[in-house]
This record gives sequence, structure tokens and C-alpha cells, in this order.
Amino acid sequence: MAELDLPAAHHRGYYRDYSNSTLWPVLHSLSDRMSRAEEGYDSYRQMNNFIARAAFDLRDRDAFWVHDYHLLPLGGDLHNLGIERPTGFFLHTPWPTPDMIERVPNHRELMKSMLEYDLLGFQTSRDLNNFLACLRTYFGLESKDGVVTTKRGQTRLQKFPIGIDPRQFAEYLAAELSPAEQEKISSLLQNFEGAKFAIGVDRLDYTKGIDKRVEAFDQLLAGEPGSISLLQIAPSSRADVDEYRKYKEDVENAINHVNAEHGTEEWRPIHYTNDPFSQAALARLYRAAHVGVVTPLRDGMNLVAKEYVAAQDPKDPGVLVLSKFAGAAEDFNEDEALLVDPNHPEEIADAISKAANMPLEERVRRWRSMMDKIESYTIHDWSADYLREQDKSRITVPADQFHHLGLGWTNEAQMPLYQNYAAALTAYNETDPADAALKEAAYADVKSAFVALAAPLKHTQDRLWDLPAPTASRWSSRTRGRSPRGQTAKSIARRMTGFYSRTEEQSRLRR
Repeated sequence: MAELDLPAAHHRGYYRDYSNSTLWPVLHSLSDRMSRAEEGYDSYRQMNNFIARAAFDLRDRDAFWVHDYHLLPLGGDLHNLGIERPTGFFLHTPWPTPDMIERVPNHRELMKSMLEYDLLGFQTSRDLNNFLACLRTYFGLESKDGVVTTKRGQTRLQKFPIGIDPRQFAEYLAAELSPAEQEKISSLLQNFEGAKFAIGVDRLDYTKGIDKRVEAFDQLLAGEPGSISLLQIAPSSRADVDEYRKYKEDVENAINHVNAEHGTEEWRPIHYTNDPFSQAALARLYRAAHVGVVTPLRDGMNLVAKEYVAAQDPKDPGVLVLSKFAGAAEDFNEDEALLVDPNHPEEIADAISKAANMPLEERVRRWRSMMDKIESYTIHDWSADYLREQDKSRITVPADQFHHLGLGWTNEAQMPLYQNYAAALTAYNETDPADAALKEAAYADVKSAFVALAAPLKHTQDRLWDLPAPTASRWSSRTRGRSPRGQTAKSIARRMTGFYSRTEEQSRLRR
């Protein structure tokens, strides 16, 4: 792992103004939270270019995997420097509709730069379809079998829903806490002894819908006084951004109102803290809570939902109340989680009430179904799937077998077409020259197979790699005997360089 000191002159424009005051709200379809800063986009591009130039020393790595919205144009900057290794990008946030993304200054340029990547990964089908709709709207581009072809080349687009490690979460439950944290957890849980409580764990971010959740508890307790409490853990986020400071004030004022309106001397409806907790401590709090409330207004995935499920007691599990606009809602259906519109507090209130009073048999059935999904597709499956797909962008067919297209290699996406061409050529060569009609028919097959092979490559000719014969021979022997799918994720990862946006969004609570 290498750390890079970024130029201070561009930090505010890159991180605060463009990434988090412009891109972040629009990607979450909350354009009313956006503040435009003219200097922000230039700093954003300058910072990406700086990172690309720093990566030049790593140009011999087999592949590059770039993460999140802070680095959308990095792939294009890498290519502009002459780095032609396969590049992949994964977006952890949602991607909005065409009418929403157009509110971002330079949105066309940004999307065009994203097509410099060989593989684009999204959390959900909704995000992937929104991006394809944007390509149609602004560039007239269509995808075929998940592939978009431009003058630059081919970009494959796929869904990779991120997961968690449920085994590790079981280890968190068994792990010892420090004496200080154990005391902190015990003190918190004493507030709910003998009573039901729900838990919310979110960064203090306006996309998380904490204010609507508090409003839902206000409505719930008006109709069912004293029925359930809420433990809201909300570490502060981006305190230097005006929108976040204002949101923190709004949330805390709403909590104070609910506690004053519905609390008593012995009982407080909402317990609120900005303190961070370790994963082991959170696992204990998740298990103790009767309801997990995950109600973001929009989210790429939201792993708190999966963590809550993984922490439950199989014999007496809690119930997940989940926003239908969280990516996790594409994994968990209405027969598993209680899905709600997070913009409507009355829906959240009804769902929490239903969850708190749900019979054990139904709770177990819902939990078991969600847990099966979590265990069947973990964070390790996610990373292995992505790396295998990115591995398809690497070169596989030797140049000396590609006489018609000249020096270079093609990628695995064209392998079936190449194999058809090779088979037709073999059949032609084996046809008896004395049989003119049969020979002519065989040649027609060769020509047809070649046309089919060349068509998807006509725009990528300039990206076929011109490698010396010894290198071609070495790569040929390396790939002919086995498919990249036969390689482990660990072996692939050792040959890759990854770029992450090293910001608070990569903290444990960045969902």
C-alpha cells in the first residue's frame, strides 16, 4: 500500500466543492443540496491528473482498479500518459437518471472520461440502467450484451453488489472488547433493559434520512406511547461543509423535540451519540436491538443492513426495516426486509411497529432467507468476480495469429469470434484444393468469420498492444493453458494496482 500527499492548493476545490458539494448530492438524486463552485471542477481534474502522474511509476502492473466518485476521470488520465494496462472502475454510490446528472457542471465530459475504463462496475441494476440511459441521452450510445463501443474502444458495464464477510462478523461477536468500550456498551444497553429498542447506524449525512427517521418515531410514539426506543449512532461527517452543519442542527433539534414530547423522567425515547464504535461493539448492539432501521433517502448499497442481519441470534432474530432506495433493497425483497419509502415517515413508523410486534416464526423465516443470501455472496465473492471480469480485458491472442489485423492482441471478449475464425481458417486449409466448389465455400466461411471478428474491433485498433515477439510468446503460453477464471482472486490481486479515494467515505460507515 502506498500513500500519496495531494497538493493542498487543490484540496478544497477537489474534495469539498466538487466531490462533496456537487457530485455527492446529485449522485444521490438530492440536487437541492448541491452548491456549485466554478473552481471546483478544475481542481477535481487537476487532482486526478496528479494521481495519474504519480501512478506512472506503476505502469508495468498488470491492471488498475479505481474506486468511487472522487476518481471518475482517472482512467482517461492514465491512458493519456500512455498507460495501456486494463483499467476498471467501481462506483460505490448510486448513479442518477439523465435529468439529474445534467445538473452537474461538465457532466458530459465526466461520463466520456468514464468510458476510458475497460470495465465499469455498479452496485445495482438500477444504477447500471441509469448510466446506460445517460449514455443514450447525451451521446446516442447503446450497449450490446453489456458492452459500449466508442472510438476509444470497448467498455463493459456490469453489476457487482458488494457484500460483507459473515464469518468475520461472527468473530466480532465473540471478540473481547477493551474494558473502556465494554463499559460504554454496557452503559448504553442498560437504557433499554427489559424494553424493546431499534438501532440506526449512519454517518451524520443528509442522504441517510435520519431526520425522517426521527419524525417517524415522533408519529409512532404519538399512537403507541412508550412502545419502543431508538438508539441512533451518527458519527459526524464533513463538518466544514455548511449543508452538513445545518443538517446536524436539524437532526439534534428534532431529537430534542421527540424526547421532550414523549419522554418521561424514567424513559427517554431516543438515545443519540456521535461517538464511533468498533465493529465488535456494533455487532453486540446490532444483536441486542429488536429492529434495525436502515432508511437512507438513496444509497449505493448500505452494508449496515447486511451487518445487522449477520449479527442476529438465529433463534430470536430482529427485523430489518429497509429503504427501498438503498442498494441492499435489490438484494432483500419484501418477504425478507420490511421495505419503506424513506421520504414518508408514516411508512417508517408503521414498519417499525410491525417489526417490533412480529411473531417469532415470521422473524426467523425472514432472517434465514436474508442470511442465506449474505452467506452465498460475500465481500470475497464480490472482489473475485470483479477481478475475473477485469481480467477479460487483458491480452490473450498472440499477434502472429492475427495476420489480417496486424500486430497486437485482442481481449477475451472477442475470443468466441476469434475461435470461430480460427476454426473456419483451419477447415479452409484442410479442404482439398482439387474440389474448387468446396474450397470456395470454405473461403466464404473464412471471410464471413473474419468480418464478424473485425467488426467489433474496428474502433479499438489503436488500442491493440504492439508487443515484441518474446513477450507475446510468454503471454501466449501463460494464457493458452488456462482461463483467467481458473485463477484465484488472491493471485489476480497480487498483480494489480488499486486506487481508492482515501477520504472519510472509505471509513467503516461509508456505505
